[in-house]
Amino acid sequence: MQPHYGFNFQWLFQWAPGRTPPRPDARSLDFMARFGFNFVRLPLDYRYWTTDFDYFHPHEAIFEQIDLYLAACRGRGFHVSLNLHRAPGYCINRNDLERHNLWLDSVAQDAFVFLWETFARRYQRVPPAYLSFDLLNEPPSVGQYGLTRESHAALIRRTLAAIRAIDPARPLVIDGLDGGHTALPELADLGVVHSGRGYQPYPVSHWGVDWSDGWRGAPAPIYPGLQWLGKTWDQATLRKLYQPWRAVEAAGVTVHIGEVGCYRQTPNAVALRWLADLLGLFREFGWGYALWELEGPFGVAEHGRPGAVYEAIGGFSVDRALLDLMLNSRVSPR
Repeated sequence: MQPHYGFNFQWLFQWAPGRTPPRPDARSLDFMARFGFNFVRLPLDYRYWTTDFDYFHPHEAIFEQIDLYLAACRGRGFHVSLNLHRAPGYCINRNDLERHNLWLDSVAQDAFVFLWETFARRYQRVPPAYLSFDLLNEPPSVGQYGLTRESHAALIRRTLAAIRAIDPARPLVIDGLDGGHTALPELADLGVVHSGRGYQPYPVSHWGVDWSDGWRGAPAPIYPGLQWLGKTWDQATLRKLYQPWRAVEAAGVTVHIGEVGCYRQTPNAVALRWLADLLGLFREFGWGYALWELEGPFGVAEHGRPGAVYEAIGGFSVDRALLDLMLNSRVSPR
C-alpha cells in the first residue's frame, strides 16, 4: 500500500462567533489529484458543533458539512483523516479558552469518548481506505495541564475500545506527546498509526510566528549549521531525532508525519535545504506526510517566503521547487 501524502486543510480548524464552514475547496482537491497526492488531514474544532460547552448535543448541520468534505475527497480517491485539533478540555493553541481539563475532568473525558463514538456510528459504512480517525492533535508534555503518560494512555485506550466496539475496522491514529514530537512505545501494541511532526528545528520551521515563542532567542534561521538546544542541526541531527520513532516502528507500528512545513519568514533557500533533508529521511524511512497546508504561509502555494520563485499552476502561485521536492520524496506504491 502506498504511504499517504498530502495536506492539512483548515476548513473546520478554528471556530469564531459567526464563522461558518466553507464549501469543499474543489480547486485545491483537483490540484492534489493532478499531482498524485492521496491524503487530506482535516483538523477539527469541536466548538463548531457545540454551544456553551454542551458537548453531548452536537449540531447536526456541521456533521452534514463534514459529510460533504468526505464525499468530495472520496470522489477523487483520497483518504481523509479526521483529527480533533481542539477537543473538549484541550488544545495546543489557547488552551485557556477551555472550561474543563481533558486530563483531569471526567466530563471532558466522557465528552471526548462520546464524540468519537458519534463519528464511529456516523461513518461506519465508509470503507477504511477512505477514512481514519486521528484522535487528538498534539497532546502536551508530561506535567502540562496535569497530563501523565499513564493518564494519556488510559484515555487513548478507553477511546480506542469505544470506537472499535462500534467500528472494528476503522483505521486509528494517535499523535506523539510534546506537541506530536515524542514517540509512544507504551502504546505500540494498539495496532494504530503513530503520527509525528516535521517541525524541528523550530527556529527554522517557525521563525517569526506570532502564536508561539519557541523560536525567540534563537539565531536567525540557517540550515544546515543552526546552533540550537546544544546541537548543530543537519541531516544527521534530524536522523537521530527520529530514532525513537524508528524504534516504535520496529515494534510493528506504522509511522506517518501528520504535519510538516516551514513558515513564511524563513528565507526560502534555507527552507528548501531543510525540507530536502527532512523529506529525504521520510522517503528513506518509507513514511508518508502531510504539509500543514496547501495554500498559505506554510504551504506549497503562495507562502510568501523571501526568495521564492512561483509558477502558475491550477489557479495557484506554486513554489515549483518545493512541489518538485515533495513529488520526488514520495515512495512508489508497493
